[in-house]
Amino acid sequence: MKLNLLFIGLFFTQMAVANELAYVKTDSPRDTLETFMTAMNDYRTGVIENDPRKLARINDAIRCFAERENTVIVSNREKELAAVFLKEVIDRVIVIDLSKVPENPEKKRWRLKNTEIVLKPQADGDRDGEWLITESSWKRAAQFYQRVRDRPYLEGSGQGAAYIQPWMEKYLPTWSKQETLKLKNWQWLGILAGLFIGLLLRLLTNLILAVYKGVALGTSEGWRSELLLKIEKPLSLLVAASFGYFWIYYLQLDGLAFSMVNGFIQILFGVAFTWAAFQCVSVLGSYFKERAQYTESTLDDQLIPFVEKALKLTIVLLGFLVVLQNMGVNVFSLLAGLGLGGLAFALAAKDTAANLFGSIMILVDRPFKIGDWVKVEDVEGTVEEIGFRSTRIRTFYNSQITVPNANMANAQIDNLGVRQYRRTKTTLGVTYDTPMEKMQAFIEGIRDIILSNKISRKDYFHVYFSDYGSSSLNILVYFFLITNDWSEELKERQNVYMAIFALAEELEVEFAFPTQTLHLNGSLASPQQEA
Repeated sequence: MKLNLLFIGLFFTQMAVANELAYVKTDSPRDTLETFMTAMNDYRTGVIENDPRKLARINDAIRCFAERENTVIVSNREKELAAVFLKEVIDRVIVIDLSKVPENPEKKRWRLKNTEIVLKPQADGDRDGEWLITESSWKRAAQFYQRVRDRPYLEGSGQGAAYIQPWMEKYLPTWSKQETLKLKNWQWLGILAGLFIGLLLRLLTNLILAVYKGVALGTSEGWRSELLLKIEKPLSLLVAASFGYFWIYYLQLDGLAFSMVNGFIQILFGVAFTWAAFQCVSVLGSYFKERAQYTESTLDDQLIPFVEKALKLTIVLLGFLVVLQNMGVNVFSLLAGLGLGGLAFALAAKDTAANLFGSIMILVDRPFKIGDWVKVEDVEGTVEEIGFRSTRIRTFYNSQITVPNANMANAQIDNLGVRQYRRTKTTLGVTYDTPMEKMQAFIEGIRDIILSNKISRKDYFHVYFSDYGSSSLNILVYFFLITNDWSEELKERQNVYMAIFALAEELEVEFAFPTQTLHLNGSLASPQQEA
């Protein structure tokens, strides 16, 4: 039963959507005027009855307006005011008899009688062939209204659009209603007042955050204090931009002035929101990096910076797209248009994509981690950072080498940092005149030194008389140290070597150095005397 009710609900919902779409019909001058007048009559009823559904019908009315392609800044507020003014003008000038409006006019231009309202068919674009009210007509709607606003509504008309004259035009002094640079004087003053109030709101927001931080957090240095410090400026800018967003509607701006001011506020709002989100991600990234230091796994040490960078990049891109969308740019059409150059872009970005996939493979396969001592081809050092595009390695002579992740993913990596043991191998040469008893005691003493070292591997080492050298008796010393720290390895290796040195002095065993002995047989012949 519930399933049937669900299907019935979906059916009527689709029918309602279909009916709403049926209102917008612009196939001829008659269809366009009928759509516009019907929608605006419904809008007037919505104003009187405060019915949101009928108020939304103004969106169907402005669908009857033509608009140039590739318009950068488009204001729905401007179109809505134009629709209201056009309705007010028409109902004061003419009662439209739709039967007299042509369906297929001979000319490609039709004008409403007793008005300058012109309809033309679109010649290109998505709305090719639709008859729409020209842009020059609806953008002059406010001027038309000023000419006829004192006339009464005609009998049989829709009685306007329930337009109420702003209180500023009724009660403000005459000088403030005069125009200067396309705007009235009171509008200029309103813009200046809005800037001043916005600045005060920024200062007030900063003060409130400072007081809250002092009262609620005190002198604590945790992530909450850092978060408040980071978002203080973007949050105050966001409050000021939000105020401006509502303030411009009380200024009754229209046309280019509204588009410019509204576009500026939309940019501020988008920048502030993006800035605040960016700072939040930075603080959370620092917090989780600190927490990751106390975990045994090293995966989070690599994953957190990677996710932080990904979120920051996503926030910046989304913020940019939202700003464009709010300014009236059709982002989806823009992205679709980029598909024409998608192949060229893909070819240009193939190295970037390869590096990105390489970084993902490094995080998944984990051949090394931050802090590991690695050797990649002719690069050797400690891994400092694994980024989107590259891995940064700090060499032992303190330079930083950047290796593309695509190369890292395909290269043969020698990870010296994951060794369980650090091997030490050396050969000690003692002189040929060393007695056998001392030689045996020296070898056994070296074994005891290795066994007594605190980090040596006790189950596997070798100390043997291994070779007769050209100038020495050679003893192989081969053992391992259990450590991951190079400094500790050097320290303990030194301890072993110093103990061997002391043992040699104690046993009076001398280390050999390369020497050569020449043996001469016979004596030099004496020169023969002449007879």
